[in-house]
Amino acid sequence: MPKLAANLTMMFNEVPFLDRFEQAARAGFKGVEYLFPYEFPVAQIQERLQRHGLEQVLFDLPAGDWAKGDRGNAIFPARRGEFQDGVGKALEYAKALGCKRLTVLAGKQPGEVPIERLHQTYVENLKYAAAQAAPLGITLMVEAINTRDIPGFFVHRTGHAMQAVKDTGARNVALQYDIYHMQIMEGDLATAIKANLSSIGHMQLADNPGRNEPGTGEINYGFLLPHIDGLGYDGWIGCEYRPKGNTVQGLGWARQWLR
Repeated sequence: MPKLAANLTMMFNEVPFLDRFEQAARAGFKGVEYLFPYEFPVAQIQERLQRHGLEQVLFDLPAGDWAKGDRGNAIFPARRGEFQDGVGKALEYAKALGCKRLTVLAGKQPGEVPIERLHQTYVENLKYAAAQAAPLGITLMVEAINTRDIPGFFVHRTGHAMQAVKDTGARNVALQYDIYHMQIMEGDLATAIKANLSSIGHMQLADNPGRNEPGTGEINYGFLLPHIDGLGYDGWIGCEYRPKGNTVQGLGWARQWLR
């Protein structure tokens, strides 16, 4: 049965962030993910996880200055020091929270650097992070993101993400397959998931258009989730969607998976 994780960046926004852990547990979730934990002391998050019996499934490495438009810093040759500092910070949090997956956001492609150089830098940064994460049993996730929501995002196709995974040569680097992003960029979801299943370390979902909960758009999750289950995928699927209304009231689609 698919293991659903609540994405606390997007879900349960009816309450402050630290209160969302309780809301997720009450709704039946056993795992949580989010973008970044760094504005909160790690002990506060750790206490919420323990109190509510939740597993910390995933979060992202520091991704630059989000408020100024950064969406990752892993591809920039001049920012390697910043990236490496972020790896250290993320691993501190991951170790304390028992989190075994960290997403490395590539960033938006600058026009002045050749694509080959950006890819090389990305792979080298992934290798560095993988070496640091391996002793802790942590796997790094490479995610392709659609260029409609984030114009210019460097890794926006499954093939490119898979090439980055392959080029690292590291056993603890895997594909993060986001169903919503890849519906926009590629479609043919069931086939793509089956073809890349052995390299997928985490999945995420939302419907399209709107990035709302399943059942509000064009993706047939009534078929796709059982299909993923039938393939033998036993990892987590993060619910990285914006509830169309109240989060709990919009969870009807997930009841059978949260039992």
